[in-house]
Amino acid sequence: MSTFLKSTYLPACTEVALAHSQKLQAVIRKAIESAGGWITFERYMDIALYQPGLGYYNGGATKLGGSGDFVTAPEISALYGRTLAKQVRQIAKHVAGRTGDADILEFGPGSGKLALDVLLELEQLACLPKHYYILEVSAELRERQQKLLTGKIPHLMPRLVWLEQLPEQFCGTILANEVLDAMPVHLVEWRGNELSERVVIWENDENDGQFAWDNQPIENAALKSIAEKLSARINPDLDPDFSYVSEINLNARYFMHALARILRCGVTILVDYGFGCGEYYHPQRNQGTLMCHYRHHAHGDPFFLPGLQDITSHVDFSALTEVAEETDLELMGYTTQAHFLLNCGVTDILARLPAEDVQNYLPMANQLQKLVSPAEMGELFKVIAFGKQTTEPLIGFAGGDRSRML
Repeated sequence: MSTFLKSTYLPACTEVALAHSQKLQAVIRKAIESAGGWITFERYMDIALYQPGLGYYNGGATKLGGSGDFVTAPEISALYGRTLAKQVRQIAKHVAGRTGDADILEFGPGSGKLALDVLLELEQLACLPKHYYILEVSAELRERQQKLLTGKIPHLMPRLVWLEQLPEQFCGTILANEVLDAMPVHLVEWRGNELSERVVIWENDENDGQFAWDNQPIENAALKSIAEKLSARINPDLDPDFSYVSEINLNARYFMHALARILRCGVTILVDYGFGCGEYYHPQRNQGTLMCHYRHHAHGDPFFLPGLQDITSHVDFSALTEVAEETDLELMGYTTQAHFLLNCGVTDILARLPAEDVQNYLPMANQLQKLVSPAEMGELFKVIAFGKQTTEPLIGFAGGDRSRML
């Protein structure tokens, strides 16, 4: 029996969707065969999410909103983007004063909802950027973004520019909302004093086959170096019976180096769920943070219906800060999503609606609760900012600083 059929508590898929997943499984199996019998989980996750025409983000299935697999903050409420615009305005004024221009560059904008709300608020604040650049790897999502934005803000479309690669240089605000968690990660196992990489194989049986785990020596030098440094934190007592599995995201580090290379003057704002290193690699978090999302069901089986489900891991924000220290980026702030939104005046935006207008006010108030409540997104989601050639303290980090946790 295939692995995905074992997860019977998850919603069933159509025959067409199943056939789609099976096509992607064949691609992964071929990759395993070509590699000599196994591939790293990082390679598996990359194919499962980004294989052209078949991967989760490139396969055409609905991903966001009530009919998709998960809901992001911009999809929950316009309050999110409109509040974020307040921080963007502060950065824009500072950068424009130094360089004359202050654009926006957004990575992985999903449906385009964040761009829509940010631009609408900036228009109201008389602070529109000359260009709002969007870098999107998914052709299907790019088409959805263009359809939404053309329909909602046709008069602002000349300012929107879709990119296929990073610009040579950039001045202004770089936004990445829930981008890092979708970057393919390596899985490492610490067993006693030994290190190994958890890899993916195809396991045959009499009637069928399935993807399965195996372990191999770590071949990637950078991965091995990081894993060795983490050993003292994860297994400080050198317990020979100790067993621990977690993720290391090299791609997030490469991403930060790329941002440091192109940013000339401005701020990078990254929003995602995660922790500092001490909490991320806490000895009690011995199974890591890898998580899958399928039709609003969260589970831990990355081999379930590849191509039809999202695969994510939490973000190690300390690792991002380490890259900043290696480059000329400066940490501008680190806090929870709740503190960031409240610092930027989310309640003032809500107050634009009169409380007596119950039909409109109550739904918006409920959306705010989801964004800032510790039981919802407020505590788990963090906001971190890195700047270059900027010295003005950012309003989003005026209170609730968590930098000590990095």
